[in-house]
Amino acid sequence: MSVWTSHPQRALWHVAVLAVLVVSGASLAAQGGGRGAGQGQGQGAAQGRGGQAPATPQASAPFELDGYWVAVISEDWRFRMVTPARGDYQSIPLTQAGKDLADQWDPAADARTDACKSYGPPGLMRAPTRLRIGWADPATLQVESDYGMQTRRLAFSPGAPGAPSRQGHSVAMWETNRPAGGRGGQARAEGHLKTVTTRMLPGYLRKNGVPYSADAVLTEFWNVFTAPSGARWLVITSVVHDPEYLQIDWLTSLNFRQEPDGSKWDPTPCSTEW
Repeated sequence: MSVWTSHPQRALWHVAVLAVLVVSGASLAAQGGGRGAGQGQGQGAAQGRGGQAPATPQASAPFELDGYWVAVISEDWRFRMVTPARGDYQSIPLTQAGKDLADQWDPAADARTDACKSYGPPGLMRAPTRLRIGWADPATLQVESDYGMQTRRLAFSPGAPGAPSRQGHSVAMWETNRPAGGRGGQARAEGHLKTVTTRMLPGYLRKNGVPYSADAVLTEFWNVFTAPSGARWLVITSVVHDPEYLQIDWLTSLNFRQEPDGSKWDPTPCSTEW
């Protein structure tokens, strides 16, 4: 769901609705429990009782992300399931410079030079992909996509950013709280995962050359909840900030449903076509 409107009051209303969704998702995720619930606030957790070392980000996660997830695309279908025509940047608040660049999109040139321009995080996460999520180490989540065969690393203890890359530099943190009460008289952690990605190579927000610049910053809020049917859902609220090609931040909401195994995992390389 893309959210953009030129009417200020409507824009504020949409932002307020998204904020409520994020909070609601975090609450539902807490109801589902998770590994290490009640152990603190990830990388910022204080030293435990008896001088124990603080829990690792993996151990202090308020919910479980490990497994396979498939994108469920029920909105913006024509932008996300097929390649729109050149110049079709409806719903994205581009600057004039962004429109001018999008109007020059040449898929044949991309195929010759870099077919992965739409596979950076802002475009990749909106694609018809499956994700395989797991812990590379106790302080680093790894997110792989079969679409384009990309790998994102979400680091809770990030080092130096390094040179710009297609997937950029992602810093992760658990934003949690410990409400009073809880099962057995112990407080349970509630919250969501926040990631901030910078140092991305210039790429595309949409398959048809709608650009984001090297100065773009992607902020994501990840929530997991269990539906009454028992299905587990991952909801990611995504905010793209780009002072060069966007008039205002571009807010979207992405939905993934967990799959029981990797039997449908189908790695395919980058392509300028679907």
